[in-house]
Amino acid sequence: MEFVQSVKRNMTTGAYAQISGRASRSEYWWFVLFTLIASAAAGVLDVLFPGDLLQTLFGIATFIPGIALGVRRMHDIGKSGWWLLIGLIPIIGWIVLIVWLATKSDAGSNQWGETVRA
Repeated sequence: MEFVQSVKRNMTTGAYAQISGRASRSEYWWFVLFTLIASAAAGVLDVLFPGDLLQTLFGIATFIPGIALGVRRMHDIGKSGWWLLIGLIPIIGWIVLIVWLATKSDAGSNQWGETVRA
């Protein structure tokens, strides 16, 4: 999946809050890149025009799609979406979560569906 496809799928289509199914590594990491770049741009604009309005609105707009995409990514490696909560454990939880999010997809189907094309 490419950058534009990932952002479009997760911000404008039915996958916005969909937690069923699977998401490929590329879909997840392209969306992470989008959120980092757009958040930085909103931060710069908030400095130029005082008030944290843009970054706050962007955070609200991407919160649910980010969680849903994370859940689908966990499904893609054969884990429950509840495992995202391991990220609440400082340092060790973050490391484990990053490793899992970067793990190659399970081949074939699992209980959450067929393998998605990258």
